[in-house]
Amino acid sequence: MARRSRTDKAILGFLTWRPMSGYDIKKAVDVSIGHFWNESYGQIYPILKRLAESGLVEADEPKSMDGRPSEAYRLTDGGRLVLAEWLEEPPEPERRRNELLLKLFFGRSTPSAVNIRHVERRREEAVARLETYAEIERDIRRRHAEHPDLPYWLMTLSYGRHAVDAQISWCDETLSKLRDLDAAPEAIGDGAGQQQRP
Repeated sequence: MARRSRTDKAILGFLTWRPMSGYDIKKAVDVSIGHFWNESYGQIYPILKRLAESGLVEADEPKSMDGRPSEAYRLTDGGRLVLAEWLEEPPEPERRRNELLLKLFFGRSTPSAVNIRHVERRREEAVARLETYAEIERDIRRRHAEHPDLPYWLMTLSYGRHAVDAQISWCDETLSKLRDLDAAPEAIGDGAGQQQRP
């Protein structure tokens, strides 16, 4: 069997809830896993067709939605098997690209105030994200108190909160160090034009 993308598996996962159209899946992504996993309409619709061709999902009769035909897809037994096999596999390592860290790595080449501003902005964003996570938790506890998937949703939300808490702590530590450096510029480097490399 051809190796399938993680987007394929995410779509199969959403179809364990109920039959969904591509539009339904995109809405579900946006309000649930969108903080740590994004999918676009441009990915979802072709994958649904490919999964149907492979026999992993099947489409109901198209229904009219806002004047447009819309197919709802449901999992087949084969689709459930593929999803179960994927869920048992070890997750792939995260690969990150962090422009803030990249800029900070070369931070001696710009005024300290610029580095401080970048980190302050990241801290503000992190605090706002914590508030968003708190709102999400209140909402899902209220609307889905009896849902069997609720404990798992709260686990992923807790991961996000812990990650943001750590980011805020790092921002506070880094801002303190940047301000110390800003107060003692003569202590930086070995002289004009000299660069110390890690």
